Amino acid sequence: MRLFLVFLGLAAIVLITFFIWGDSLMMSFNQEGTIVWLNQYGAWAWFAAILLLMADLILPLPATLIMSALGFIYGPILGGSISVAGSFMAGSAGYWICRSLGEKAAIRILGPKDFERGKKLSKKVGGWVVVLSRWLPVFPEVVACMAGLTRMKASHFHLALLCGSLPMGFTYALVGAAGLEHPVWAIGLSMLVPPVIWWWAGAKLKNKMLN
Repeated sequence: MRLFLVFLGLAAIVLITFFIWGDSLMMSFNQEGTIVWLNQYGAWAWFAAILLLMADLILPLPATLIMSALGFIYGPILGGSISVAGSFMAGSAGYWICRSLGEKAAIRILGPKDFERGKKLSKKVGGWVVVLSRWLPVFPEVVACMAGLTRMKASHFHLALLCGSLPMGFTYALVGAAGLEHPVWAIGLSMLVPPVIWWWAGAKLKNKMLN
């Protein structure tokens, strides 16, 4: 029960920041505004974009618009690579911040029973949850934090995070490079491709472990 309440609490924190700053941030970071904002940093626009994507961990920033802007500025390949890096670093930051609290703190927060339940869930379905959460609002940050809190295996988490970040980053960079704004196929690809990559990566890892 406490595991679920902590999850809801983290989601509530993200939602509260959205209700407080969401409107003003969305007005500043629309498609055109994001491109203008990044361009003012010149050669360091890529670095500013990565910081924005990482800030999405605590602020309601439109990550997909930032990725699209990167595609517009740098093209689908370089822009996609920067988008993936930013998304991956944001997820990793949430994971390691919560994991660094330590096991004793996690047990105090979740309680002994829910801590063990969380560890089991992370081991069984944690990878799938991380992968599927990347295209959803709010959930990527919360899932990354919960993965760290329940001490999900770092290699397992980062592989799942990469599988979820790769398609999303390159898809929205391609959208930006093409001058489009969030077509249905972009959302569809970012939803469907990550599970396929995760399934393929999991199969490869199992084969290596068995051989």
